[in-house]
Amino acid sequence: MRRRTLLGAGLGLAVAGAAPAFATGGHRVLHVRPGDSLQAAVDAVTGPGWTIVVHPGTYREVVNIPADKAELTVRGAVRDPRAAVIIYDNANGTQKPDGSGTYGTAGSATFTSAAPGLTVRDLTLANDWLRADHPDITGTQAVAAYTYGDRTHFENVRLLAHQDTLFVETTALTAFDRQYFRRCYIEGDVDFVFGRATAVFEECHFHTLQRDVAFIPKGMVFAPSTARANPYGILAVRSRITSGAEDAAYKLARPWVPSYETTAWPSLVVRNSRIGPGIDPVAPYTNMREAYPWQTMRFREYANSGPGAVISVPDNRPQLTAEEAAVHTRRTYLGNWRPYERR
Repeated sequence: MRRRTLLGAGLGLAVAGAAPAFATGGHRVLHVRPGDSLQAAVDAVTGPGWTIVVHPGTYREVVNIPADKAELTVRGAVRDPRAAVIIYDNANGTQKPDGSGTYGTAGSATFTSAAPGLTVRDLTLANDWLRADHPDITGTQAVAAYTYGDRTHFENVRLLAHQDTLFVETTALTAFDRQYFRRCYIEGDVDFVFGRATAVFEECHFHTLQRDVAFIPKGMVFAPSTARANPYGILAVRSRITSGAEDAAYKLARPWVPSYETTAWPSLVVRNSRIGPGIDPVAPYTNMREAYPWQTMRFREYANSGPGAVISVPDNRPQLTAEEAAVHTRRTYLGNWRPYERR
């Protein structure tokens, strides 16, 4: 069964139109209901500190939150993130309607935000573009969420796609923008959590999908592209990794050194997490390009458990010391921004 069927099960489909959301009384709260457009609500925000409440339904639209919508909260009306779904189906290689070319990886995103202080909670963000439906397209990256504002906070959010599900980026090559994901579910196949942000994932669930391909590995969970000057990249803590594919079909990570920033020094720490059998325990890392071998990158683990975390070849699984692990925490990565203390 394809994802677009699963997403629509039991939910009213809302095709986004021009109908604006409406404010509640004198408060800075906008409500989006089936038949409304989330983008129209974003456009209606006139300053910092607004909240947009998305009511149950499936909203097929692309959403773009610009940098001037600071301190915005976008949340579901109910706590179940499956109830309100924002979804679209652009890919890297999808032609733009105006004939100006293809969208590219970043442009394929269903949900994009450059806004500092963004909070997203209790929603599903998805890209249901499928390779099988488009055999003529070779640019198969199809992003669910592309975030590049400092102090981005996702809580209880489902992020669904295949290749390049979640793009955690920064506002500039010299910026160390911070992002925090707590109790989120993220699924995909190739490099489905990637980018250069300082990104902390706490109590998150990463799930690798089955792929109808004959080769191994079928994909990788992480592909960080951390700037060399940034001491902190991606941190996954107290999380878990499961798989819909066969045992050892996936790698934990590979380093991404973009052509536009060849000085990048990717950083990834996975600690105190359960790694299921879908991850190759003997050789959990691989290269994206032979010129940038993973062994020269900042890839470390600490106190992980599960069959995918077994250390059979120590050289293939660099570990933090206890002293080093004391530095790789959410507090160190996020500094004076402490979204985990919110109640």
